[in-house]
Amino acid sequence: MQVGIVIGSIREGRVGAGVGEWVAQQAATHPGGIDWVVVDLKSFDVPLFEGAYVPMTAGKKYASPAVQEWSGALDACDAFVFVTPEYNHSVPGAFKNAIDSVGPELVGKPVGLVGYGAVGGVRAIEHWRAILSNFSAPTVRAEVNLSLFTDIADGAVKESDLKNKNLADLFNQLVDLARKLSAAS
Repeated sequence: MQVGIVIGSIREGRVGAGVGEWVAQQAATHPGGIDWVVVDLKSFDVPLFEGAYVPMTAGKKYASPAVQEWSGALDACDAFVFVTPEYNHSVPGAFKNAIDSVGPELVGKPVGLVGYGAVGGVRAIEHWRAILSNFSAPTVRAEVNLSLFTDIADGAVKESDLKNKNLADLFNQLVDLARKLSAAS
């Protein structure tokens, strides 16, 4: 099973890279033979979606080479951990645009959510739950909320047993759900 750790911020000086690195480091210690891969949105340069078609009907064939590469990276995964900042009480535009540019690559695949922001990314996480329901992509209940003021310093997550436990709970729920869905299909 391959789980994509999707870093959803593309800003210069972003905290997302450090949060994604922490998630990947913790994932490497998770038992169970899971192939955890980092999928960094910033490395794909996904253009603004302006197609005259609905991506869900595109059959995973896109005119933009960047979107095609993004599609392939997502399609290779059986489940995801979204590492998302909160911008203006919601999801970051570039991340939302990248998800809006594809579709079938997400259908039915479970997602865990790690949010960060002034209040731990809770509003972005709630918006992702609604957005992902469009793809019948179930989200696990466990989530990780990181405050920019207390949980992150110099672009890195401050280690704590509680944060590590919360992330382990997220991993466990995500892997269990992905296995159940795989067995049912």
